Amino acid sequence: MRMYIKSVMVDDQDKALEFYTQTLGFQLKHDIPLGEFRWLTVVSPDEPDGVELGLEPNHHSAAQSFQTALMKDGIPYTAFSVENIKAEVERLTAAGVEFTQSPIKAGGATMAIFNDTCGNLIQLIELDT
Repeated sequence: MRMYIKSVMVDDQDKALEFYTQTLGFQLKHDIPLGEFRWLTVVSPDEPDGVELGLEPNHHSAAQSFQTALMKDGIPYTAFSVENIKAEVERLTAAGVEFTQSPIKAGGATMAIFNDTCGNLIQLIELDT
């Protein structure tokens, strides 16, 4: 068994696609119309055949409540690994990304948290080598 898709709920699929591709640097993998919404996934350019990130509409009230509660409590919805967190935070900050937590060392990793502009906090993690 392998992971295929990891998803984040987003309040606007178009805005999310722009942020995740233009700002973060992911690449579009699938954009398939499904009625009111789309099957929309992006991948890391470093792993174009790797795990896809689904940009799922938060249309259901339970999804909206969950997403709002996580944001209110400052809890990241998911995490992405990076090789150099300092450089990545500088790159994203220059691109206008808002960080809610600057890089901090915790155990065997350094972590930072940013707002994806689509209703989520996302954690960046650089593992110690």
